Amino acid sequence: MQEKQILIAGFGGQGVVALGNIIARACMFEGCQVTGMVSYGAEMRGGTCNATIVISNEEIACPVVENPAYAIILNNQSLERYEKDIAAGGLVVLNTSMIQQTAFRPDLTRIEVPATDIAFELGNRKGANMVALGAFIQHTGLLKMDTIERGMRELFGGKNPVLIEQNVRALYEGTNRYKLVKPA
Repeated sequence: MQEKQILIAGFGGQGVVALGNIIARACMFEGCQVTGMVSYGAEMRGGTCNATIVISNEEIACPVVENPAYAIILNNQSLERYEKDIAAGGLVVLNTSMIQQTAFRPDLTRIEVPATDIAFELGNRKGANMVALGAFIQHTGLLKMDTIERGMRELFGGKNPVLIEQNVRALYEGTNRYKLVKPA
């Protein structure tokens, strides 16, 4: 696998850091090299935060992500902040429940998924991140769904078993509830 860079962005409390950890764990399970970094505002819950992940089959020389080919954006403020940084011709997953913007960079492929609405439907209001991750993995095939699920189960292992199953359901719900919009 050639080096792949991923940006995940949203506000504190949306599970941005958790998504980064799940992807990183899945990469390790699949034998990939992986690095990750997180950044969040002083406000934490409600403040802007992001996680970046670099994946490769070879040693990773630099963990810094400046122009990711992939982005998972969970809210409008993060889209406004990071859209310009996504590599030309890149792919962006948009949580359309929280992003009402209608003008987007025309060179980006978009995966539009109402992740927050779907999470509410499933009774798991914090599961929007898992819905978005499911759509991303389903479309890109970057990693296997079973290793993503394994990473999630390992990360949340000490948590409420009902919550874990709700997150698994949200993950798989995202695989078939998104819309792909290709560049014009």
